[in-house]
Amino acid sequence: MDGPLWTERHSPDIDDLPQSEVRENLRRALEEPMNLVVHGPKGSGKTAAIRALTREAHAHPDADRIEINVADFFDSSKKEIAQDPRFESFIDAKRRRNSSKADLINHVLKESASYAPMSGEYKTVLLDNAEGMREDFQQALRRVMEQYHEATQFVIATRQPSSLIAPIRSRCYPIPVRAPTGAEIVTVLESIVEAEGVEYEDDGLEYVAGASGGDLRRAILSAQTTAEQEGEITMQAAYETLSSVGVDERVQEMIADAEAGSFTDARSTLDELLVDEGYSGSEVLADVLDVARSRYSGRELAELVRTAGEIDMDLQTGTTDRLHIAHLLTVLDEG
Repeated sequence: MDGPLWTERHSPDIDDLPQSEVRENLRRALEEPMNLVVHGPKGSGKTAAIRALTREAHAHPDADRIEINVADFFDSSKKEIAQDPRFESFIDAKRRRNSSKADLINHVLKESASYAPMSGEYKTVLLDNAEGMREDFQQALRRVMEQYHEATQFVIATRQPSSLIAPIRSRCYPIPVRAPTGAEIVTVLESIVEAEGVEYEDDGLEYVAGASGGDLRRAILSAQTTAEQEGEITMQAAYETLSSVGVDERVQEMIADAEAGSFTDARSTLDELLVDEGYSGSEVLADVLDVARSRYSGRELAELVRTAGEIDMDLQTGTTDRLHIAHLLTVLDEG
């Protein structure tokens, strides 16, 4: 896609969230800060809602909101964790060398919770995509929550709240986030396209909303794709654009997210391709290279092709396609 993604450019405030019950629950959490479990299906707006909450709760939200994508965290190597700009200040070479990966993750969690907020009385630690959080990490999290409860709010975003251990669930106020209705998605799309100055027809927005299957993020990106390709969002334009969106378009989106450092979004698309669509890691890798050849040249392309060759070998001998392709996405950000 050309330019910033609409999902980033039009990040909602609490009052912009489509689900009224979510707005009410977040307002309650503003009045009385507490630990939260925000749960709901993919694309329902959990992360956007939490970011909206922290923008109102903190005078310096970028400093007082720490985001840890749990799925990415456990897939990362010790080196990647230690070199993360959010954590490198408190992971020295000795700790990285002498600690197990589990110990390093627990250290990052404790250090992230321990420092004082830049302003106000507390900061927020967001643990996103927490459905894969291992029990030993949850036990460590429980202890950190107890130790730093006075100055740190913990917010856990997950599609599977039942995967959390009882001591954590008991320390958190649950906020369910249902998939938005078609009418609610249309309302969100209408405000965005009007802000973007894109011509549209009601049935065009309704088609985009219906095709998203309740996934608000997908609906917004589909509207952006239609607007960029057709210059308007009508029923015909949306039908022609979305019916032709294939793997290449999804890979373009994934690469753009990786380049911007939005690895949560990039890996979400990767999961769709590998799990929902059933593509193999080798097939996705080939598509990434095809798209990359139209985006890069010279040393950048050579480095990418070299890394892809190593990953292709790993795919033949390894067991986790997602881990290997996700490593390639980090190279795109470095480039």
